[in-house]
Amino acid sequence: MYLRSLVQRQDAHLNPHRQPLPVTDASPHAVVIGAGFGGLAAAIRLGVRGYRVTVIDRLDQPGGRARVFRQNGYTFDGGPTVVTAPFLFEELWALCGKRLADDVTLREVTPFYRIRFDDGTTFDYTGDPEAMHREIATFAPGDVEGYDRFFRQSEKIYGVGFEELGHVPFSSLLDMARIAPAMALLESHRTVYGLVSKYVKHPKIRQVLSFHPLLVGGNPFNVTSIYTLIAFLERRWGVWYAMGGTGSLVNGLVGLINGLGGTIRLGETVEEIALDTSGKKPRATGVRLATGETIPADLVVSNADAAWTYKHLVSASARKTWTDQKLERTRLSMGLFVWYFGTRQQYPDVKHHTILMGPRYKELLEDIFDRKILADDFSLYLHRPTATDPSMAPVGCDAFYVLSPVPHLGGGVVWDAEQTERYRQKIERYLEETLLPGLSDVLDASVTLTPQGFLDDYLSFKGAAFSIEPSLTQSAYFRPHNASEDVDGLYLVGAGTHPGAGLPGVLSTARVLDTLVPDVGTE
Repeated sequence: MYLRSLVQRQDAHLNPHRQPLPVTDASPHAVVIGAGFGGLAAAIRLGVRGYRVTVIDRLDQPGGRARVFRQNGYTFDGGPTVVTAPFLFEELWALCGKRLADDVTLREVTPFYRIRFDDGTTFDYTGDPEAMHREIATFAPGDVEGYDRFFRQSEKIYGVGFEELGHVPFSSLLDMARIAPAMALLESHRTVYGLVSKYVKHPKIRQVLSFHPLLVGGNPFNVTSIYTLIAFLERRWGVWYAMGGTGSLVNGLVGLINGLGGTIRLGETVEEIALDTSGKKPRATGVRLATGETIPADLVVSNADAAWTYKHLVSASARKTWTDQKLERTRLSMGLFVWYFGTRQQYPDVKHHTILMGPRYKELLEDIFDRKILADDFSLYLHRPTATDPSMAPVGCDAFYVLSPVPHLGGGVVWDAEQTERYRQKIERYLEETLLPGLSDVLDASVTLTPQGFLDDYLSFKGAAFSIEPSLTQSAYFRPHNASEDVDGLYLVGAGTHPGAGLPGVLSTARVLDTLVPDVGTE
């Protein structure tokens, strides 16, 4: 009953067929800090509800981590490459009276991922149960039945964790207490790897079914098993690619904001969230830019990194919950080393998404998340968008990006030019020896992004790529709340708040605001 009431309370605000309210100069003003997917989605939802919206981003283009790099005729998506819940984008277009398909073409990708183990064996991960049975049987026939039982559990977790709780706020401990029985039945106390291991025994199949938390910044050996819902999410909705790259989705969202009368200001940095401290609790009244300009607002939405928001944008005297001490104790996601590159030849045997597992699994993740040391070995995610969309590279060429999970900057690794190039060359040699023969001779473009870049470009606290790690004690109520605990009129969206990172996660953080932000005329 409680879960249904939460959903009903939120769904009352979510009629995609209603007409957007008119916006005038007299409409209440909302300032959104950051033009990532969470900020853009929040701007659309607020604009539809009649708010006059201004989005501010320090980069020279919208998208945040989803910005686009271009070099020598190649187009590289900066961040997200996997679209797993297209209905969340379709809803944003529907709220504006439009259709996603009129602006963006989504193409389904299969296999979802080709997983290559260090011994050269491969596993094609798809949404087809029979195909998965055949793949599993080549490694461990005895795990086929366990796989089916795991997926039935994943479906149950999806039904509660995503459909019922992924779009509602957790504002009090009572909210957590009321869902505790359901979470206990779903074995949320287990880790992702622990739940997978309950059902399958072969170490490679355990890796295949447990790697998903790494896509949202979590260690499978530490994050709550609620994140096994991703497996069913992919099967139900598929894995999609936006033709023209993820940047085409960003451009489409910007078009919706413009159509609602919103304003996007790029190349401007918010230095501080302005506060009125005259009442019992501080209240956000706007933002102050690095130029000294103050922009007044009736409410502020921060799509900046949650830890950065509190540590650097909100005065310490106004923070009783997210103090500097608490932020330093908070476990963050890993960092990422990303190499974007183009080749003067094509590699048609390489799938759209490839995961290259290194020789170690748990031990490597301990190096990254716990010991925070840069190991000699690595596991990699290789993205080849030209497998689906040749327009991302010149004719006859391929575009790639490869990312390696690494420690965030709290471990002390210094990503200077020498360290960056040394690590890039190590990845290049590995790819050349495994999937991309002759790579060094056909390189035609090269761009790198390190944890230091995540700090410098995106203001990610300690260079963590996905903000706060989604462990059980840092989920739902225990993450920074969607409506700030410390400051009235301040709301958070993006990877660091509930429900978390990944495209479905950050789009859902904006959806939560429909429950929390008052309707125009009711403030």
